[in-house]
Amino acid sequence: MSSGRNPAALVLEDGRVFPGTAYGATGRTLGEVVFCTGMTGYQETLTDPSYHRQIVVQTAPQIGNTGWNDEDDESARIWVSGYVVRDPARTPSNWRSRRTLDGELAEQGVVGISEVDTRTLTRHIRERGAMRAGVFSGDALRGEREMLDEVLAAPEMVGADLAGEVTTGKPYVVPAGGERRFRVAALDLGIKSNTPRLMTQRGIEVHVLPATTSLDELLAVEPDGVFLSNGPGDPATTTHPTELTKAVLERRIPLFGICFGNQILGRALGLGTYKMRYGHRGINIPVIDVDSGRVAITAQNHGFALEGEPGQRFDTPYGPARISHYCPNDDTVEGVRAEEVPAFSVQYHPEAAAGPHDAAPLFDEFVTLMEKAR
Repeated sequence: MSSGRNPAALVLEDGRVFPGTAYGATGRTLGEVVFCTGMTGYQETLTDPSYHRQIVVQTAPQIGNTGWNDEDDESARIWVSGYVVRDPARTPSNWRSRRTLDGELAEQGVVGISEVDTRTLTRHIRERGAMRAGVFSGDALRGEREMLDEVLAAPEMVGADLAGEVTTGKPYVVPAGGERRFRVAALDLGIKSNTPRLMTQRGIEVHVLPATTSLDELLAVEPDGVFLSNGPGDPATTTHPTELTKAVLERRIPLFGICFGNQILGRALGLGTYKMRYGHRGINIPVIDVDSGRVAITAQNHGFALEGEPGQRFDTPYGPARISHYCPNDDTVEGVRAEEVPAFSVQYHPEAAAGPHDAAPLFDEFVTLMEKAR
């Protein structure tokens, strides 16, 4: 449970130290410090595999008000490396709450820190960029130089191949709701629970496959479509998923990717990727569809992005393709679409469990692609 008033420290790789109080488990944790602007959905954030090896700062000042329930997990465990909050709830209040957030963090061994000036911390990350950091409390709390040395010895996110650490160990099937209309092979790069759930509502039987799945294993499913999930790490390291995607494109199997899957499809089409300054993480990020001009408010969680310009058309081995969506805040690429093979992807989360739901119809578009392919 709560560590009481035990002192703790968040140490950034540039030497900045933010004092606070131990929250969740005590000890030491290392990772990339990032901020999330969502004012709700902290349980979904913590259990999202895309946050693997990251220390998440919540910009919303009060966290833990609704406690922790048994229904909203996006995976079987908490994936964040560490958690930083300002004002943790003293007592949760929600009819579905089963235990406190603090208690769940402690139970799962997640080292956190509270009573941090998260507003100043967020401004610092925006100005200096996401960077390596560590949370230290209890016996792990030592001199600043010693803690900083541990942070500087930690691996960076650039070059991190993490999808293999979060993917399923073996294939499993999520049955269609009602009559089965389609069968989809979903490559698990860090898939969230709500993704298969939304597909099954559309009559899709979802075969969730490990990230190391071979082409023969994927084709053995006899899929009507292929789905590339979200996930953590540097997309430049994902050689196998990218090559598998190229093989799917060659066979003209309908393909839909989200988040990390957007970067994989983009790389398969010949685009490069780069690490963003501090990324997009939250549930209030606008995206513009180039063709229609329509704006959607989206949920996002990514620190890498595809290279390209809004509306840009480019040649690929599979025919022409284009940048289909972008973020008006910074012109970041938010979607790609092939024009001669049935493949498209977006950088955001149409399955966002805590909302918003503007992008949910993209699953219907995937269904339409599969219908046309038949």
